[in-house]
Amino acid sequence: MDARRFDIDIRSDTVTRPSQGMRAAMAAAEVGDDVYGDDPTVNRLQAVAAERFGFESALFFASGTQSNLAALMAHCARGDEYLVGQEAHTYKYEGGGAAVLGSIQPQPLENEPDGGISIERIAKAIKPDDIHFARTRLLALENTIGGRVLAPAYQRQATEFAHSKGLNTHLDGARIFNAIVKLGIGEGAAVAGFDSVSVCLSKGLGAPAGSVLLGSRDLIDGARRWRKALGGGMRQAGVLAAAGLYALEHNIRGLAQDHANADYLGAGLRALGLHAQPPQTNILYVDIPVPKAAALGAHLERRGILATITPRTRLVTHLDLPREKIDAVLQAFRDFPLG
Repeated sequence: MDARRFDIDIRSDTVTRPSQGMRAAMAAAEVGDDVYGDDPTVNRLQAVAAERFGFESALFFASGTQSNLAALMAHCARGDEYLVGQEAHTYKYEGGGAAVLGSIQPQPLENEPDGGISIERIAKAIKPDDIHFARTRLLALENTIGGRVLAPAYQRQATEFAHSKGLNTHLDGARIFNAIVKLGIGEGAAVAGFDSVSVCLSKGLGAPAGSVLLGSRDLIDGARRWRKALGGGMRQAGVLAAAGLYALEHNIRGLAQDHANADYLGAGLRALGLHAQPPQTNILYVDIPVPKAAALGAHLERRGILATITPRTRLVTHLDLPREKIDAVLQAFRDFPLG
């Protein structure tokens, strides 16, 4: 499928394209060899991200999957395990990298309706110090998770409990700025208690690629070694880092509009009789009658709208979807015989 022929793409916020301003920043980026640590734009992005979130150090990666994996491998040795939600990206959607490439055992735990993992489940999953068991080393959480925002009080409770049991903590913050905007809190408060955080720049923030891993100097030194082993050592990466810097400066404020558009879309779909759960951020889930799903997908395509229509459909708003395009989506749904 050639997505370029679609005027509206509501599958994910990963489909955003760099704006003209971002492209200009990329074209003007000062570059060097980042494997040698010589790329000034990468170095600036890392310094800015570390300062904003209150960490000692940061490291630029090509993708969030690679950033998360390097973090897991820096925290855990061969034969260790990490505790993680069954719905979490690091467990469910990253190709089993921790197990396949890191020899790290995931211990998946059921997520609560709000996206967290109960302290009781975490406590029960921690293995005793016994040669029969993998060594439990890390608790990994995700915020946002499926568009849901973890409460700061829960994050504080979970990380304090993990630390009391000798575990380190990692946050997959692929959409952490959506949580920050939703909660109206600062970056440091949003990641308090975590020993490492992966921040994605290529979703709602609109950069074409890139994530930043935050942590202590020692942890980032270990992650840098694993980044190289994973094939993530880039050379003149400043052209991508410049996009990330532009996103941090210009695109965070737009996330509130993405959230408002998702809420507007959900209200419009509910008015048509569909079950659309009110979104917390920019991700909306809507139930589509099973006999109608395939035909609805084809109908939307004819209207120039790209969406992944299933009985449980995820629709995602982003900076390339202004309100008039949301109205076009709603009109397309109105014109389809859902009854």
